[in-house]
Amino acid sequence: MEIFAIFGDLWREIIIRPMLNTLLVLYVLCFAQMGVAIIAFTVLVRVVTIPLTVRQLRQMRSMTGLQPKVREIQERYAGDRQRISQETMRLYRESGVNPIGCLGPLIVQMPILIGLFRVLIQTLFNNPEDLVNLSDKLYSWITFVPIHAAVPVNNGFLWMDLSRPDPSPIVMPVLVAVTTWVQQKMTQMPSPDPRQQSSQTMMLWMMPIFLGAFSLGWPSGLPLYWVVSNLIGIGIQYFITGWGPLFPLFPRRGEEESEPAPSVVAPDPQESSSDGSDNTNRENRRRSRRAGARSSRRRPQRGRGRNTK
Repeated sequence: MEIFAIFGDLWREIIIRPMLNTLLVLYVLCFAQMGVAIIAFTVLVRVVTIPLTVRQLRQMRSMTGLQPKVREIQERYAGDRQRISQETMRLYRESGVNPIGCLGPLIVQMPILIGLFRVLIQTLFNNPEDLVNLSDKLYSWITFVPIHAAVPVNNGFLWMDLSRPDPSPIVMPVLVAVTTWVQQKMTQMPSPDPRQQSSQTMMLWMMPIFLGAFSLGWPSGLPLYWVVSNLIGIGIQYFITGWGPLFPLFPRRGEEESEPAPSVVAPDPQESSSDGSDNTNRENRRRSRRAGARSSRRRPQRGRGRNTK
């Protein structure tokens, strides 16, 4: 139990309190507009994580460029999954590619998303008990911005009450699903393994659907953060790698299944000599026998022709 208590204290002091105070500072600087403060907070988070995002995109581009060599390995060691895995990891290691590095921004984003959910609950709900608990979490050394006088905050933004789900109720969930799908589509890496490609396609559709469905019950401030974060991520990726595999949006089945033809692996000289020499010698013997039989048949005919003359 002490471990959980220590973890809870660390979570509150490292994630919740810094995010809470940062959001309130931005709220005051953004003229008491919580929606604008959430957008500014999202931009700040994406700017801080730009090095991780750039590293992720470069790793993904490098892995995409190595796909022809991965196909060669699969062709060479077809049927031996362990050897294919070993050779593929060796190829990645020699090329300086770390597949786990592609998960960096996602690992950073998830604690921020969970923490923001707690922060929004604590800041947007104007219950007296919540306001008392909120004042205890504010930093006393922040004096350049009157964050203590900012509570209770203004929850309104556009047509939404940021403390409640979207009243429309489809605009924010649809935006969450669409922007998530676009960003995943742009980061999708081609795979020569049909099963892995099928799993990627399933995740491409299931993740946006799940997030969109969850957004139906979330406070509108959380989908707002997610949509803005996705849009910024799409823009960053466009400037680094372009649209990638985004277009065509819905390729025909023939275009989906068509992949670059795998390069032919040159056979080992020893293998070719041991495996193909017998077949070559047999074929040469057959040809020599056929040629000998034909010549033997033609000679008597030329002899008869000379005698008649």
